[in-house]
Amino acid sequence: MNARTTRTLAVALSLTAALAISGCSGSDESEPKMSVSGAFMPQPVNDKMAGGFLVIKNGSGAADKLTGATSPLSDDLQIHETKDQKMQQVQSMDVPANGELRLERGGSHIMFMGLKSTPKVGDKVTVELRFEKAGPVKVELDVKDRTYNAQAPTSTAGNGH
Repeated sequence: MNARTTRTLAVALSLTAALAISGCSGSDESEPKMSVSGAFMPQPVNDKMAGGFLVIKNGSGAADKLTGATSPLSDDLQIHETKDQKMQQVQSMDVPANGELRLERGGSHIMFMGLKSTPKVGDKVTVELRFEKAGPVKVELDVKDRTYNAQAPTSTAGNGH
């Protein structure tokens, strides 16, 4: 190959790489974009268990799933749903495209089992949410009074905690 052919090939490869990179950044619409609001934990009664409540908003056209959570407060965080006033652990929960997943008292929630300490009102509990497609999202749950209930949920029956 002569120098001119080598330069032409180098320019072509550079343009191809630039287009590929810009194409990747333009595909963000197909990747879930998660944000969290209203995150709280009622002050636990003891160090055996606690519930975490929040709203996960998906700001993209791609659906996703909440698949787990981790926290320094407990080595055993579970995703629970409540159906027919019965609580059960599930492996994941859907977060619809351009929609939200509400984890609230009397319904779906994150369960902290075997707490390493018992947080008090005013403390913050760090949690990292994990999703099937989106990257992890770190959030702080405000520890609230045991009777605290966020913005008028549809039901408080069947809480089970």
